[in-house]
Amino acid sequence: MSNRILIIAHTPLAQALRDCAMHVYPECAASVMALDVLPHAQPEDTMAQAQALLGSAGLEGLLVLTDIFGATPANVAQKLVVGSPAKLIAGVNLPMLLRSVCYRDEPLDALVARALTGGTQGVMQVAITAPQNQKPRNHDQNHNDHQQ
Repeated sequence: MSNRILIIAHTPLAQALRDCAMHVYPECAASVMALDVLPHAQPEDTMAQAQALLGSAGLEGLLVLTDIFGATPANVAQKLVVGSPAKLIAGVNLPMLLRSVCYRDEPLDALVARALTGGTQGVMQVAITAPQNQKPRNHDQNHNDHQQ
């Protein structure tokens, strides 16, 4: 059985993340759902939308990803999963989502670990200037250019 993934985030992030994931994994469309939370949306309304989106499938085998811990989407997500077998992760980013979609067939606890790893490994500082684009420098005999 494949786990399902529900993204609950501030509009337009949830649907935008889902669209990106479907660009890479179009065959997973039925497994990944998105709920954009509009500004000034009432938590009760958002909860009703989430429950309607999930339908009768329930919360078993569900990973919920949300954007900011403590914000309305995350608060609704917490209420949605409390007391259920579903798992919730805050701080969703695209590497986390892609990893989750890729490994959605693993047991839910393993999927959570994969998602967290993907999310953290996907965040890194990238060099602004690639070495091949650096200005040439004067070489002298005492400089060890081969050691980097």
